[in-house]
Amino acid sequence: QTYLVESGGGSVQTGGSLRLSCAASGYTASIAYVAWFRQAPGKEREGVAAIHRDSGRTYLGDSVKGRFTISQDYASNTVYLQMNSLKPEDTAMYYCASARGAYRPLFPPQYDSWGQGTQVTVSS
Repeated sequence: QTYLVESGGGSVQTGGSLRLSCAASGYTASIAYVAWFRQAPGKEREGVAAIHRDSGRTYLGDSVKGRFTISQDYASNTVYLQMNSLKPEDTAMYYCASARGAYRPLFPPQYDSWGQGTQVTVSS
C-alpha cells in the first residue's frame, strides 16, 4: 500500500505563489509516476502535472504551462508543485496521486493511490 500526504495549500492573491508537497510512504518502490490533479466544485478532475520518477520527465497541463513546475526529491519520496502567477481559476482542491504505470500521465484513471487533497484558493 502506498500512502500520499499533501501539504502547502492556502489562500493567496492573484499573481502569488504557492508550493505544494506530496510525501509518499509505504510501498513506494512500485511507483512509476506521481502527479498532481485538481478539482473545483462542479468540475471534472483535471490533470495539472506529472513526473516519471526514474527519468525525471515531466508533463504539464495546458492551463498551467509556463506557470507551474513539478519536481521531486527522489531520496525522500517527495514531489513538489511550484505554482507561480496564480489566477482565480486555479482555485481548487489539489490532489497528489501515484501510478505503477501510465500511458497517459495526466489522466486520472491511470492512478491508483490518492492523497486527501489540499485546498488552494486564489482571490482577485
